[in-house]
Amino acid sequence: MSNVVNDTRIPNNVDLASDKKLQRALEQWQPKFVDWWVEMGPEGFQKDDVWLRTAISVESDGWAHFDYVKMPEYRWGIFLADQVPNRKIGFGDNLGQPVWQEVPGEHRNTLRRLIVTQGDTEPASVEQQRLLGQTCPSLYDLRNLFQVNVEEGRHLWAMVYLLHSHFGRDGREEAEGLLERRSGNPDKPRILGAFNEPCQNWLSFFMFTFFTDRDGKYQLLALAESGFDPLSRTTRFMLTEEAHHMFVGETGVMRVIERTAQLMKEAGFSGDVRKLGGIDLPTIQKYLNLWFTLSLDLFGGEISSNAAAFFAHGLKGRAHEEKEFDDHVALEGFHAIDVPRDGKLAREDVPMRNAMNEILRDSYVADCQRGVDKWNRVLEAAGIEYRLKLPSRRFHRHIGLYADVSATPTGELIGKEEFTRRRGEWLPDAADEAYVQSLMTKPVYEAGKMANWLAPPARGIKGKAIEFEYVRHEL
Repeated sequence: MSNVVNDTRIPNNVDLASDKKLQRALEQWQPKFVDWWVEMGPEGFQKDDVWLRTAISVESDGWAHFDYVKMPEYRWGIFLADQVPNRKIGFGDNLGQPVWQEVPGEHRNTLRRLIVTQGDTEPASVEQQRLLGQTCPSLYDLRNLFQVNVEEGRHLWAMVYLLHSHFGRDGREEAEGLLERRSGNPDKPRILGAFNEPCQNWLSFFMFTFFTDRDGKYQLLALAESGFDPLSRTTRFMLTEEAHHMFVGETGVMRVIERTAQLMKEAGFSGDVRKLGGIDLPTIQKYLNLWFTLSLDLFGGEISSNAAAFFAHGLKGRAHEEKEFDDHVALEGFHAIDVPRDGKLAREDVPMRNAMNEILRDSYVADCQRGVDKWNRVLEAAGIEYRLKLPSRRFHRHIGLYADVSATPTGELIGKEEFTRRRGEWLPDAADEAYVQSLMTKPVYEAGKMANWLAPPARGIKGKAIEFEYVRHEL
């Protein structure tokens, strides 16, 4: 079991004190991180006491401590899951060989880029969500937002630790860059497209944490298989926190749907829910379409030589490689993919290694569908015929085979002009954005109270009542 030190400037379980050079480098980076947090973190809440969980160990039966914390004083720390004795590489051309504790020279640039890309998503989401606290629907939700934010900050710390400890000057420069890029900035944008999209209302936030953080789950699962053991250990611990982010999204959307169903019932299932201050189901579907498709792009191209190389070299595997797959070399076999050819779709067999992105995306889509099924059961129980649906993975894509084609949510290929003309049927338009935003002009800071457009949660957090003062906010 790793020894966790929490009474130092940088709490850690990596024996940081034994490497003074590394310790000094991280202590020099720390104030820059705090400056970034104060500038780009939740605006207007930095002095508030927030009831947060803080990682104090990596043990699965009690790794988090709950207490009031001011966010700039959060114990970000560095945590790696405990080392697995005699761990071997579980896939690719190096199958069965011992994992690497240091970066192999031939994979240095590739591993650095994988870590930087993952690390870049963490501060990006904080930047996207920095103003949401000013329109929160309840203190319960405000606290959940801040919990997601501080854990994304801790995930950034985890990636920066890897960069500093294993990549020398290049790693230190990359760590600086992680604090210099800004979500949505035209001159210095974040690396991945979905993390430059505006996330200006709570329906987007719930969809983001359900869909985009779920992409994060699958990317972390793939990196957790890595033959570079420090990366595997880091991402395995990050996954313990990612689950809460997806819980916030899944239950958040569910509560919106529950409230919409209540309002529909009050209106006799015939009135306009918007007149009662709710979010109508077609609008919820539009936001679902938006964030699902943006998140699909994060997996990369359907056919990818880079993904094949990552797998071959043992750098990035498939989610749950040992449990879900029998052939861990993947030199034989194919994966069928619909490829657009001359305005039509042709089913083609792609060599398995070249389809690794799509295989990971398949698992992601199936996981998303389980959540959508839960939402639809709420509608079924309320006697509402409407059903939410995941759109086709050909719809509204900007990366991969479908980036240059236009398709309907059902996957039918159409012309670009028709897509432009009908876009507002499928994705939030200016009127939808304005309406959703209009519901969120007044924040709810009174403990136990909820905004009109969503239902209360089923229970509070860690045994606390829904009426608990999760955030002590000074008005």
